[in-house]
This record gives sequence, structure tokens and C-alpha cells, in this order.
Amino acid sequence: MTTRELRRRSAVDVLGGAPDNTTLRRFLHGLPGVDAVGLEQRAAALGTRSIKTTSKAWALDRIIGLIDLTTLEGADTPGKVRSLAAKAAHPDAGDPSCPPVAAVCVYGDMVRYALDALGDRHGDPDEGRISVAAVATAFPSGRASLEVKLADTRDAVEAGADEIDMVIDRGAFLSGRYSQVFDQIVQVKQACVRSDGSRAALKVILETGELNTYDNVKRASWLAILAGGDFIKTSTGKVAPAATLPVTLLMLEVVRDWHRLTGERIGVKPAGGIRTSKDAVKYLVTVAETAGEEWLRPHLFRFGASSLLGDVLLQRQKLTTGRYSGPDYITLD
Repeated sequence: MTTRELRRRSAVDVLGGAPDNTTLRRFLHGLPGVDAVGLEQRAAALGTRSIKTTSKAWALDRIIGLIDLTTLEGADTPGKVRSLAAKAAHPDAGDPSCPPVAAVCVYGDMVRYALDALGDRHGDPDEGRISVAAVATAFPSGRASLEVKLADTRDAVEAGADEIDMVIDRGAFLSGRYSQVFDQIVQVKQACVRSDGSRAALKVILETGELNTYDNVKRASWLAILAGGDFIKTSTGKVAPAATLPVTLLMLEVVRDWHRLTGERIGVKPAGGIRTSKDAVKYLVTVAETAGEEWLRPHLFRFGASSLLGDVLLQRQKLTTGRYSGPDYITLD
């Protein structure tokens, strides 16, 4: 039995029936409501944890190794993507001990340039190499026909993308058309399978800033996992608010509960708005305290970021040299 068939069976078992709109609505609206005050208080408490010098050095390197270094602009060029890939492989050109990031995240038409630039550094980030992720499914709005979304995904996969970051149809979700969202995720995951049987991992972007309530974030997280997402991701980074600690905590609680229920581990990716090492450390603590330290690996947790790496490198240089360097001492991309 394939992984997809096992996940589908798990979904049927968890739902107590086929994933039609009636069954999905009954399940999703039967989930316990989110205590917003309690969630925010716990997130605030986790955010106050301090990390000492030795642990901080470990934390900074771990943050770097969990970053999806991202450029998603209409003005992206092959040259910019090649520069980003070089930065991903050697974040601090003056310190060869600095680890590489987990992945480079680009638009689908830029995948081949990222792969060319990475060369033999391309591979599994759990083995110290760098993946190439591509956004798809009419990112960031998701406003396109299913045929266009699937073609977008297949193009990126055939170009060599290791990971696909898809966006859900928030309009369908907020209208209660849960089976439509479920079926689209299932079909996008099928489009991630290559002709040789290998497949790209699927990250499902919820765009939590448009979901309005914590209850909706919880329901969308469960829906994405039931449909086969390998990761649940907060945001595109194009909508405010993007990632927040309470929302990420809630999503971590969902993947923790899914693991307890099925034994399967699902990844979480907060994206957008995480710009400083101080903020990123709060997320590391939240992951460890909620899902467990085993989640602090690239196949289970990522930071979607474009500017976070620069601050982490400055903090890392401070620990090494005892003094702060200015931004002129690190490359911009």
C-alpha cells in the first residue's frame, strides 16, 4: 500500500467515513473550540524563555539549517536566483563552519536556475544539502481553475522541484466547501508524483491572516493534513498578518495530536514576518515544548524567510568574535 493510500485510509478512519462535505463539516466543526486567551498566554510564556551562550550557538546554527531562503518577486531574475542559491550554500563566506540553509524557495520558472547554481550541494537537507522548493497553484491568491493549478504544479515538479508550496482556496474554505479544498489538495499531491514514481513533498499554505479566527486555523490545519499535506504552512508572506507565534503554536498542537492519533509526523512552516534571531528562537522553543525536539529537523520544521538569515549571521558573528558586525559584513543575497 502506498503512502497516499495509507493517508487516505487514515483520513477515512479519523473521519468515520468518506471525506465528502457532510463528513468533513461534521468532523471539523466537532473539534473543540480554541481558547484564544489561553493560546496567546501560552505563546507569550514560551516567548520569554531565555537561552544561554552555549545553547544560543546551537540555536543559531539550527535556525540557519531550518530556513527556506526565499525570493518571490515579480522582478526575480536568473541572476538573482543564482546569487540566492550561492548564499544558501555558503551563508557566511568568511566562515566555512556556517551550515547551509534547508532550501531555496522560488517561483516554478526559476527552479532550473536554482538547481544549476546548487550543483552537488543540491539534495536532502537532513543530510546537510539543500532542497529546491517552488510555489505553485496560482500563488499567492490561489485564484485559478484546478486545471491551471495542476499544470502549475506539474511544471515545477518536472523542472526538478523537491518541494511544492501550494495555496488553498480560502474562498472555498470560508464558504464551507470543505470537500472542494480537500479534493484540490489530494489532486495537487498526485501532481507532485514524477514519472519515475518519486515525488515532491507538499506544503499546504493556509494563509492564516485571511482565516479570521483561531478555530478556522485549526480546522484548516486538520483539513490539510487529512488531505495528504506533508507540511502545513502559515502564510504566503504576501498577506498581513503572516506568521505569528500563537498561530504557529496552534498548528503545532494539531500536528502533535495527529501524531498521537496516527503515529505520522507532519511538518510545520511559519512564513513571513520572522526577521530576527530573537524571534526565531521563540519558535524553536515553541516547537520543542509542543511537538517535541524531534520536530527540530528540516523534514518537520522550516522558517519561510528572506531577511531572517542576515540577522542570524550577525548574531553568530557576535558570538564568535565578541563584537557586533554591521550589515556591510554579510552579503545581501
